[in-house]
Amino acid sequence: MRRRAFLTAATAAVAAAGLAPRLARAAAPAGLTSMTGAARPIDRAERLARIGKLQRLMSQQGVGAMILESGSSLEYFTGVQWRRSERTTAAVIPARGETVLVTPAFEEPSVRETLAVPADVRPWNEHESPFAALAGALRDRGAGAGKIAFEDTTRLYIVDGVRAAAPALSVVSGTALVRACRLIKSPAELALMQTANDVTLAALRHVHANAHPGMSPGDIGALMNAATVALGGSPEFALVLINEASAYPHGSKQPQTLHEGSVILMDVGCTVHGYQSDISRTWVMGQPTPKQRKVWDTVKRGQEIALATARPGVAVGTIDDAVRAYYEKEGWGPGYKLPGLSHRTGHGIGLDGHEPPYLVHADATPLEPGMCFSDEPGIYIPGEFGVRLEDCWRMTEAGPKLFTPLAKSIDDPI
Repeated sequence: MRRRAFLTAATAAVAAAGLAPRLARAAAPAGLTSMTGAARPIDRAERLARIGKLQRLMSQQGVGAMILESGSSLEYFTGVQWRRSERTTAAVIPARGETVLVTPAFEEPSVRETLAVPADVRPWNEHESPFAALAGALRDRGAGAGKIAFEDTTRLYIVDGVRAAAPALSVVSGTALVRACRLIKSPAELALMQTANDVTLAALRHVHANAHPGMSPGDIGALMNAATVALGGSPEFALVLINEASAYPHGSKQPQTLHEGSVILMDVGCTVHGYQSDISRTWVMGQPTPKQRKVWDTVKRGQEIALATARPGVAVGTIDDAVRAYYEKEGWGPGYKLPGLSHRTGHGIGLDGHEPPYLVHADATPLEPGMCFSDEPGIYIPGEFGVRLEDCWRMTEAGPKLFTPLAKSIDDPI
């Protein structure tokens, strides 16, 4: 479960300033060495194969081109890693022909640093229209009229700008086209996700061994980020919920301090060449109470039920149904009611921390080998504490395969 907007105050301030990796590197813990030396980024051949698949799908559906603005899908197809701003950077991937990349002229050298496929780069200056450049690219690729596709996450002003520049176009959703390419992970993607999960679990093990009374969530998050960097990962998020704050899935602004008897809920992840991990662990500083132990064991059983339900062809929503039914038998809920499980059982993961499909009631997407998910049921008791356990897994022909082993017990949570 990603919660970039709900990081602890100290971690959020560092992340917002873009300083997390540098700060963590300065305080790198002794004894931790990089685990990512053998990790290899996605190569050009794989990206070109992705573009080829998208082009075939567009041709089959009568779509002339896809326009992708900055974001994970632009990275997926072209390698370009670029933030969204008011200045448009976008790619035109035509059904036939070479990709065209439109970007601000003064940003062109920076954008080219991550461009990993052949492309016609068309810069635009500050007084010029990026939408006219995109429309020109469409015309040059034979897609100046008819259907063109945008992902549903594309900002409206970009869609409207292209429409105004090329009024003969008919805009359709390209989300299903992109999803058809990104849903099933390749061996190279799975290898990067495995490495990212290995790094995060090792960093969590370091935090578990070094957390002590008096620490704040910010202290613990900084320790996690420092360990992640030392192990070769790029910190993506570090949510640290202690004491009563653990009862709220995305935390509380109320100050908390670690003490004997504290519940510690950590939800953390990193990236390795863009691919993400997402792991949650919950434990107690000192001796757990019988109630804490019982809740932890119930959540762990929910994780096991999720994995036991997952089989090729099964609708992903039935996984959530199975976990929720068990929790309700144990007296939690019903449904999303608290105390109980107030969020879905899991989500897809890959280049994005949250990707479709989702392990939530009524998602009828059938499981296929190569799909990747989190398995993260929780139980939350407002005013007391919460427990969440999370590991990521991939679907195989034989059943689910975990990237990281499930936690053993509240006493041995890593």
